[in-house]
Amino acid sequence: MTFVIRDIVTFRGETLFWSAILVSNTLGTSMGDFLSDSSGLGYAGGALVVCGALAVLAALMRVPVVPNVLLFWFAFVLTRPLGATAGDFLTKPVAKGGLDLGTAGSSAALLAVLVGMMGYAHARERGRTVA
Repeated sequence: MTFVIRDIVTFRGETLFWSAILVSNTLGTSMGDFLSDSSGLGYAGGALVVCGALAVLAALMRVPVVPNVLLFWFAFVLTRPLGATAGDFLTKPVAKGGLDLGTAGSSAALLAVLVGMMGYAHARERGRTVA
């Protein structure tokens, strides 16, 4: 069975796909809540732990014994707590361990990061095609 959305045409395939999404989002959300609230790491610490785990997964992509499908699902689950902990870090009050940027400020900060990453990717791509 495939997880390519356009190739899912059976009820069984749909059930597997949406079950995987539900389980991964639930795991990611509970992990983010644990890291932020119960572990003592706080929002920034939780985000750093998840970034570290994602870095390990990226390094494991070079290890042929580790299946890429497994790495994908671990990374997919980890994006949920990363978004939750980083978002809370940007929006929560300073007294609670956040930066207190509010919704508009955090949206502007994330937009700046997105535009910067897109610019970097575009510059790299242009450098590759010119050479």
